[in-house]
Amino acid sequence: MFVLTPEPIEIDPIRRAVQRPEAGAVLVFEGITRNHHEGREVMRLEYEAYPGMAEAEMAKIGEQVRQKWPGSRVAMAHRIGVVPIGEASVVIVTSAPHRDEAYAASRFAIDALKMAVPIWKKEVYQDGSVWKNNAESMDAPGF
Repeated sequence: MFVLTPEPIEIDPIRRAVQRPEAGAVLVFEGITRNHHEGREVMRLEYEAYPGMAEAEMAKIGEQVRQKWPGSRVAMAHRIGVVPIGEASVVIVTSAPHRDEAYAASRFAIDALKMAVPIWKKEVYQDGSVWKNNAESMDAPGF
């Protein structure tokens, strides 16, 4: 499951997409809209994406996870549109035979998503707004 949605993200369907009897670990990562960034009060986030391409890139990350950590699975959902304070912008669920692989796969997945998936974020402040670069460093773990 690799989806973009304008609606609040429901975790249970994402978890069910990767949960299976041979997985001893299921890990849920939620990236939540916080109320501040670099000393400024954030009112909300707004996301835009390239539909179709974004989900395809997310699926490629899923394949990379399966190759790097055999027996592991990942599913992702990312919000588009307005995301208020306290709501999830992104949810990534990984499953693996053991917890070490689940944690490693989850970290890889969020870093890869930020680096490769065509999703753009605007931070809206009380005194204006700015489009933020959503790309991670090429030195991120696992790249």
